[in-house]
Amino acid sequence: MSPKPIVLKIGGSVITWKEKSFTANLPAINRIAEEISQANVSQLIIVHGGGSFGHPLAKQYSIKEGYRGERAQLLGFSKTHQAMVYLNKLVVDALIQHNILAVAVPPLSCVVTKSGRIATIMKEPLTRLLQTGFVPILFGDAVLDSDLGFTILSGDQLAASLALQFNAERIVMGVDVDGLFTADPKSDSSASLVKQCRLHELKEMHKQIKGVNVTDVTGGMLGKIIELTPAIEKGIPALIMNAAKPENVYKALRGERVIGTLIQKS
Repeated sequence: MSPKPIVLKIGGSVITWKEKSFTANLPAINRIAEEISQANVSQLIIVHGGGSFGHPLAKQYSIKEGYRGERAQLLGFSKTHQAMVYLNKLVVDALIQHNILAVAVPPLSCVVTKSGRIATIMKEPLTRLLQTGFVPILFGDAVLDSDLGFTILSGDQLAASLALQFNAERIVMGVDVDGLFTADPKSDSSASLVKQCRLHELKEMHKQIKGVNVTDVTGGMLGKIIELTPAIEKGIPALIMNAAKPENVYKALRGERVIGTLIQKS
C-alpha cells in the first residue's frame, strides 16, 4: 500500500513580489525547491498560488465573477491562465533542477467547478503520476464553471480538495507570516501566534474574525481556514507556517518542529 501523500501549498506571496506585477521571487523559488529536494518526501503533491501573476489580471477582467458574454473577458481568461502557466513553469523548472520529478498539471485541464466550488477532479492522471513516482505541481487557475461559465479556482481550495481526494497524511500551508494570529501581525504589534488549535476552537475564531474589518493578510488567512475545515474534519491535520523563512519548508515536510499553527480535529 502506497504511503499517504503530503499536500504542500506555497502561497503566491512567497514566490512572487506582490507589489510588482508579473515578477517572480526567483531566489525564494530556488530555495524552496532545494528544501523540497532535501526533504525527500516519498509522496508529495504541490500547489502554488498566483501572487502578482494571477491576481491583477483576474481582477482586471472580473474572471472570478463569471462570464458576462464579453469577448474582452474571454481574452482576460486566456491571459490569466497563461500568466499562471508561466509562473508554474518557473516553479517546475526550479524543482527539476533540484532533481525532483515534477510534472505540471494545469487545473484548467482536470477540474470543473460549480458556482466557484470544485465539482469534478479528474483523479486518475494524478493517481498514476503519484504511483509512478512523479510530483504533480498544480496551481490556482482560471477554470471552467458549469454555472458561471468560468471562474477563479484558488490554490487553497484546490489544496484542501486534493488532500481529501487522496486522504493525505497532512497539509502544509506555506504563507508569508508565521501562522494564524489573533490579529494582523503586520499592523498590530499585540497580535499573538496561535500555535495549536482544535476544530471547535477554529470555528469560534471564524466568528471573531468575520466581524473585523480585515486586511488582505487576515482576510487571506480566513479564506485558508474556511477551505481547510472540511479536510480537518476528516482527520487530516494542517500546518500553517512561514515559507519565506529558510529551512521552514524542509522542516515542515520532514515533520520536524517549526514555528507555525497546527490545526487538528480533536
